[in-house]
Amino acid sequence: MKTSIMVVEDDQAIKNFMSATLDMNAYQCYTAQTGEEALMLAVSKQPDMIILDLGLPDMDGVDIIRKIRTWSNCPIIVVSARMEDRDKISALDAGADDYLTKPFSMEELLARIRVAARRIGSVPNMENSVFENGGLKIDYAAGCVYVDGVECHLTPMEYKLVCLLAKNVGRVLTHQYILKEVWGSGFESDVPSLRVFMATLRKKIDKGQKYIQTHVGVGYRMLRIEGKEDAQA
Repeated sequence: MKTSIMVVEDDQAIKNFMSATLDMNAYQCYTAQTGEEALMLAVSKQPDMIILDLGLPDMDGVDIIRKIRTWSNCPIIVVSARMEDRDKISALDAGADDYLTKPFSMEELLARIRVAARRIGSVPNMENSVFENGGLKIDYAAGCVYVDGVECHLTPMEYKLVCLLAKNVGRVLTHQYILKEVWGSGFESDVPSLRVFMATLRKKIDKGQKYIQTHVGVGYRMLRIEGKEDAQA
């Protein structure tokens, strides 16, 4: 069955180009030019993934993300001319999975679509499952983390961080979101402390393979590792 993607873009030329490219790459594509149309299609078509422009004529794309997130967890990739960090953070905190600034190449968008597609149905049940990503393994029941078969001794805070990243593998998490989820409300501005914890966590798990990617000024993402070939890259 084809992966279905809804493209929400008010620029007719860009919308048509993206739609044609997705069709050529064996995706089923739906299109919308307004926020109202996008919300109606999201309900009626239940797409597997959404590509969303923020600057729509009738409503802001961030509001669309918030509305969709009240009932759907499908991956949302933002494509926007807004380049400021605050715009990226606003969209990601609202529930977007990725953010691509215009102009962009279709090759890059297709690559991000493939990453998002691998996330579909991949979120583990943390009570009774094991998460594996390349050489990284998290045994949630035992509360243990392994790298290439060797147990990695993490502090409680480091364990919370790696579990949060694993739960959202492939998705960019903002500094504020991570701080709120791990430390709790009231700590969202303590980015320097987060950087220190992330640095020590990476020293322990990034051994011969990069698992955690930094998005400068925005946050962090756990990369999805696909086999030994990717591990060597």
